[in-house]
Amino acid sequence: MQIDLRGKTALICGSTQGIGWATAKLLSTAGANCILVGRNEAALKGLLPQLSGSGSHSFELADFSKTNEVEAMISRLKDKAPIHILINNTGGPKAGTALDAQPDQFLAAFQQHLICNHLLATALVPGMKEQGYGRIINIVSTSVRIPIANLGVSNTIRAAVASWAKTLSNEIGAWGITVNSVLPGFTDTQRLKSLIHSNSQQSGISEEELANTMKLSIPAKRFGTAEEIGNVVVFLASPLASYINGVSIPVDGGKTGTI
Repeated sequence: MQIDLRGKTALICGSTQGIGWATAKLLSTAGANCILVGRNEAALKGLLPQLSGSGSHSFELADFSKTNEVEAMISRLKDKAPIHILINNTGGPKAGTALDAQPDQFLAAFQQHLICNHLLATALVPGMKEQGYGRIINIVSTSVRIPIANLGVSNTIRAAVASWAKTLSNEIGAWGITVNSVLPGFTDTQRLKSLIHSNSQQSGISEEELANTMKLSIPAKRFGTAEEIGNVVVFLASPLASYINGVSIPVDGGKTGTI
């Protein structure tokens, strides 16, 4: 069984590091044309030549904390249509309890995650319908199933994104378009390092001790890699996953305590 995405174009958000970059590399290896999206132009230019495969690759600048930049990018994407695969991936809100969060933190996260996801999806779905092929994949979090302590804003907004994705999947599945969410567990990325650092400062426990405690809570006894998340994303983006729609899939080494 081989994944072949030649002739398909993928838009990968948050693709200058972590899960986004790992996914972009894997998509390019499978033959997809990749459009990297990020807010750091120098990083995007540096990464673009590292993509492999026979596809034609490019990048777009957009800061997802500014919806006007996302809308401007959407206008430019008309010249790169059709886009068959959309990977919604945005860095999570900072750590903190729900009780301590200010209302504007919830609003900002809602704009950055759900609204930007929605703007991109509604812009690209017409082209996906014309092609009879579409994949919308959202990188969310296992907090959709079980809230994670000290991530009050993130827990709230991630759940909203997963519910939006499920609703959308019901509405557009008849056109050969699937909408799924991948729920990474503790994954060895800069985001996880930042959370460990924040929790260490609050608790007075060393970062090393906190990391070891977190690993012990995972049946696999280790953190995941960005590539392990990306492998699932690439499968969902492929024709092989044509009958998987509207699901949220934990990729977490077995940590999530639900069936």
